[in-house]
Amino acid sequence: MLYHAYQAYADASEPIRAMARAGLGFNKILQSFGGPSIGADAAAMLELTSRGQMIHTRPSYDIDTVMVGNREVAVREEVVLSLPFCNLLRFAKDDIVTAQPKMLVVAPLSGHFATLLRNTVQTLSRDHDVYITDWKNARDIPLSNGPFGFDDYVDYVIKFMETIGPEAHLLAVCQPCVQALAAVSLMAEDRNPAQPLSMTLMAGPIDVRISPTAVNELATSHPLQWFKDKLIYSVPFRLPGAGRKVYPGFIQLFAFMSMNMDRHTSAHRDLYFHLANGRIEQAEKIMTFYDEYFAVLDMPAEFYIETIDKVFQQALLAKGQLTYRGRKVNPGAIRRTALLTVEGENDDICAVGQTAAAHDLCDTLRPHLKRHHLQAGVGHYGTFSGKRWDGQIYPQIRNLVLAVS
Repeated sequence: MLYHAYQAYADASEPIRAMARAGLGFNKILQSFGGPSIGADAAAMLELTSRGQMIHTRPSYDIDTVMVGNREVAVREEVVLSLPFCNLLRFAKDDIVTAQPKMLVVAPLSGHFATLLRNTVQTLSRDHDVYITDWKNARDIPLSNGPFGFDDYVDYVIKFMETIGPEAHLLAVCQPCVQALAAVSLMAEDRNPAQPLSMTLMAGPIDVRISPTAVNELATSHPLQWFKDKLIYSVPFRLPGAGRKVYPGFIQLFAFMSMNMDRHTSAHRDLYFHLANGRIEQAEKIMTFYDEYFAVLDMPAEFYIETIDKVFQQALLAKGQLTYRGRKVNPGAIRRTALLTVEGENDDICAVGQTAAAHDLCDTLRPHLKRHHLQAGVGHYGTFSGKRWDGQIYPQIRNLVLAVS
């Protein structure tokens, strides 16, 4: 019933936001003709009112061009393969003289869309032919497409690598590091020609038993049935995925916000004063962040519950006990794929050591094919976005790709 109540409230409050948007539009018309405006304070309040919502559609990546060497090259989005729960999206560049190494970015299937990795993709696209797992919102996927669980995610990674073809590279961010390592392990054992030349695992929960964070402790503080009873809801009937069991994105967003509510309240107070005082550039930065932050995605219930169970409560991969459709996953089978792990010194979501644990699991991989980078001064998001990502972490990835390509 909670999801239905949320959707009813969102629908009922939409006329208020629509009136606020209309008021802002009317104010702009008055200003364009040199007439009196409604006042900066009133306009700021209307702006905040119009933005008081969560959206459930993917924002734009807004990657139209990228610098390749000293040239600006046009980028276009191209759906290479469309599966029920995810598109394999390519950031294609036509005006390229020399072919670039192919790179699959495995994005988290969490409460936000893959556009959260916009900065990651933009940086990688300078030197790579970049593809990304562009996850669809489970509330928009009809029940006729069936369930989607942990093993299905592994299937998708393998299928996407096969679609991209041999001699590609893989980079996984956060949550899917476990599924990515499992997929590459299976491909190695099967001698799949599409197994990647390199695998970069960034801030991912390979072994959550190492220095558990508040996020890890939350996942282990309740029995699995509690998560099923308290966090899983049915999609309301007016939506395409009606009846599908999901972990709603709006619940996950509320949980994230409650951890730092003072910061979010302060940010919106700052936004109001920036708008009221004409500090548009500062206001735009806040609005851009929350446009992404308030775009929420529902996770299939099967995937969420199985991830809590296999990754966080039992740490099956780290214990050597993870199975895929009844088959044991053996990272020791990886012999050709170079491994780079990346961690942030101040990461309070995935602690130092949790991702580096992949090196012990890949115990037959030769030492010259293993690298680890601990980035000083960054938290979780700083490992894949921001100045240190761009200037200090990315060069490690580029150099690895060049070394094994």
